Amino acid sequence: MGTPLLTDSEITEALSELDGWSREGDAITRAIEAESFLAGIDLVRRVAEAAERADHHPDIDIRWRTVTYTLSTHSAGGLTAQDVALAREIDRLARSGG
Repeated sequence: MGTPLLTDSEITEALSELDGWSREGDAITRAIEAESFLAGIDLVRRVAEAAERADHHPDIDIRWRTVTYTLSTHSAGGLTAQDVALAREIDRLARSGG
């Protein structure tokens, strides 16, 4: 059996603890404004390393200094604890700046 989907109440609770994340259908998303284009690319690189370690990969959209991360567990068909854990790690990396 695969990773269990979160319930609507579990998603609502998780979002209340995640700064700047919102639900969009079967995904959660957050846009982060970097200080510069290169700082945004560096954050993408650090998130990619964390995603590889977790074997859970976000969709990433880069628009100059704005990087948008979208998380969903495609194999499960929606949001799981893996998405929440990676969102927390993205937040931690964004705060650490380097």
